[in-house]
Order: sequence, then structure tokens, then C-alpha cells
Amino acid sequence: MDLFFSDLLYLILFSISLPIVILIIYSPKSSNPNLPPGTLGWPVIGETLEFALACQGGNPAKFVKDRMNKYSPQVFKTSLLEANMAVICGASGNKFLFSNEDKLVVSWWQRSMKKILCFPSVFNETLVRDNFKPPTFLPKFLKPEALQHYIAVMDSMAGEHIKIYWSPHGEVKVFPMAKKYTFELAFRVFMSIADPRYVEMIYRPFQILTQGFLSVPIDIPGTAFNRALKASKFIHDELLEIIRKRKMELEQKGESAPRDLLSHMLSALHENGDAKSEMEISTQVICLLFATHHTTSSVITFILKYLAEFPDVYSKVLKEQMDIAKCKGPEGFLKWDDIQKMKYTWNVANETMRLTPPVQGTFREAIIDFTYAGFTIPKGWKMHWNVNTTHRDPKYFPNPDKFDPSRFEGKGPQPFTFVPFGGGPRMCPGREYARAQVLAFIHNVVTRFKWEKVDPIEKVAYNPSSIPSKGFPIHLRPLENEFI
Repeated sequence: MDLFFSDLLYLILFSISLPIVILIIYSPKSSNPNLPPGTLGWPVIGETLEFALACQGGNPAKFVKDRMNKYSPQVFKTSLLEANMAVICGASGNKFLFSNEDKLVVSWWQRSMKKILCFPSVFNETLVRDNFKPPTFLPKFLKPEALQHYIAVMDSMAGEHIKIYWSPHGEVKVFPMAKKYTFELAFRVFMSIADPRYVEMIYRPFQILTQGFLSVPIDIPGTAFNRALKASKFIHDELLEIIRKRKMELEQKGESAPRDLLSHMLSALHENGDAKSEMEISTQVICLLFATHHTTSSVITFILKYLAEFPDVYSKVLKEQMDIAKCKGPEGFLKWDDIQKMKYTWNVANETMRLTPPVQGTFREAIIDFTYAGFTIPKGWKMHWNVNTTHRDPKYFPNPDKFDPSRFEGKGPQPFTFVPFGGGPRMCPGREYARAQVLAFIHNVVTRFKWEKVDPIEKVAYNPSSIPSKGFPIHLRPLENEFI
């Protein structure tokens, strides 16, 4: 996030030096008195600085709640990421956006975000059509029937990771370790790559890419955006080599070649019957790596944080996990049925995502003029739904600041109030994959250790996922009755 503010300073200075250009860019083309209430903020940067400060301060909900209270609890206008934007609020707002995908709205990514993630030739195409929709086969690959074959892999990799990077030490930083685990697992599950040295070679530039994802798009040497573009090119070049090697394997070995996500991508066709290009597949792989990396690592980290803060919750999770460990035996691995038994642990994960969401929300673009809550949303305007409009609303979650996993027992929260994975046609297709890898990792930690926070008041920032400022260091104490 410090990189963000450094780049933002460049943008502000640039804005001051070119006031005439700014006024021309910022001057409204027309006046519409029926727009949602709110303010577009400063020229060019809008209210992005205020939003960034709220995220850096660990309280992104404040930005949204202040404007809901000041303007409207249903919808307000602002300007973020260089775009005029309507923030749709509450459960009814979530339902409206999720239910009107491809009817009134489509998914929107800022141009600079696409430029970082996309292969250059694909980036040009995405300016015309949204190529960021999940591949049609992806939900099938990530559904329970397919995922159950990877549970043992998740379990064994989590155990090996902890044996190497946790057990020899009395203190570890959870967030960087969780990122390392989720990245290695993605390479193994998506592309059948298990060489730790090769994965590490990609992991380092990938961290540079993620650091620059929300940076101000100033492409000059030394900026986070420039470094992210260089990292993206390196990763794409490596992915192209992986893709070409796999194509040869599929041609030579046929059914005996790995049948993982990459192989599915190579056999998938466009709606018109054309094969996907290597550049398109590379872009889809890097988008999947991005989507499954920081978010899942964040969830794992903050589950361990809350377990350290609430001994009674930890005790219940420990009992559930130890019962499962005893059933599988010391030499066995978790199965899909074991994941289904982790009901209380998943309730803890859900409550973690409610209070410390891994993603604040996503963006849409209006494809036609339409009316919402009595206000006009013009075609071309961007929209944002934000978890903070419901996750801490006492109307949906009584005593909302209390950590209480029992909220998710029985029927759980009302529809469209708990939305860490979004909703509607664009609901995260990897939610079951995320659930499985989170639970497999927590199982391996809880059945081996009890832990304490090194810094009881460590701050949390958001960029874009929730990030502990010091990586969440913990003191580890091996369990005396460790079973695994």
C-alpha cells in the first residue's frame, strides 16, 4: 500500500501541473439531475485517495458507511479508479446487481488492472469484449465431484509445508507462509507442476505483480505499476513455455498426459468452435492464480488470528479436527467426506470472512440506462457492490462486531447479506476449491500446534485483500498429544 501512495503522489503532482488539461477531461458532458446523491470528489483522482486512506487504515467500511449515512442507504455516487461510479448498497442492492448480470450490467475491470493481468495481444481484445469471464468448463473442474480427487494432495502438501517451514521454528509469519502454500498448491492442482524451485521462480515476480495491481497506472521506471508490468511479462513468457510443453504432451501421450485444469483449457473451444490461443490461456491462468492466491491466504491468516483470540472457539475447532485426524489415522490423508465433517471449522471461516473479508467487492458496468431506487444509472457508468454494506449491518447480523460462528448454524444468514464470494452468475466459481484448501490447511495446523500472537495490536490494511501489517507473526507451541 505504501507503493500506492508513492505513485499517487506522482499523479497528484501531475494533476496540479496540468490544470487546463484536467479541467477539459473532468468537465461534465451533460447534467443529469436524477443521478444518485453523492460527490465525484477531486478532478481525475475523484475520491480514490479517501478510499485508499480508509483501506490503509484498516477500515474500508468507513468510506462506504459514511456515504450511506450522508447520502443514501441504497445507492450513492462517487468516483473511484478514474471512473464515475454508483455504489449499490444493502442486500437488495446485492440482489439487484447479481440478478442482472448480462442484462443491465457486465463485469468491469479497470484498464490498468487488465494491462497487468493480460497478455498484450489479449489485452487489446478485452477493450472490446470482456475476456475475464470464467471459462465455461471451470465450474465443472472445480465442482465437488472433480475436487474430491485433490483433497489428499491438499492435505499432503499442507502437512509437508508445515513440516518444512513451521515445525523447525518457534515463531512464523503466517501470511507469507500461507501465500507460499496456496501458490504451490495452485501450480500443483492447475498445472501438475510440483518442482519447488521452479514454482519459487514464478512466485517472486508474482508478488511484484500483486503489489502493483491497484497502483496508480504510471508506467515509468521505479513505479509499482512499471514493476508489475515487467513481472507480468516474465510470468506470461514462462506460462507460454508451460502451455507449449503441455500441448506436445497431449499430442504425444493422449489420455496418459496430465488431465488437470491446463489440459482442460487446451481442449476447450470458443463458442464459434475455434481453439483458444496460447495467449488467451496464459491470461486465464494468471487470472486464476491471482484470484485464488491473496484471498485464500488472507482467509487462512485471519482464521488463525481469531483462533488465537478466542480460546473457546479454538477448543471446539481442535476437537472437531482431532476427531477427524483419529479416523483417518497417522498415515492416511483427508478425503472429501472429511471436509464435509468440518462444519464448525467452516462456520469459523465464514465468520472470519464476514468480519475480515478477503475481498471488499467487485465492479460492474452499465450496458444500458436503467433506474435503481428512483435514480438513473447512465450507460457506461461503473458500479460497485461492497461487502461492508451488509456484513456489519446489525439488521442482518445482531451485535455485528462480535465474533460468533454460531451465526452460520442452521439456515445461516439471510440471502444476499453474506457475500464473500459474490453472487448470481458471477459468483466465484472457485469457492469450493477455496473451502477445501482452507480447511485442509487449518486441519494440519490445529492438530499440530497451539499458538499465540506476537503483536496483540497488529494493524490490518487492505490492498485489495486484508493484509496484516507485520505478516501476523505467531509463537508456536507443539501439542503434547499431537496426532499427526
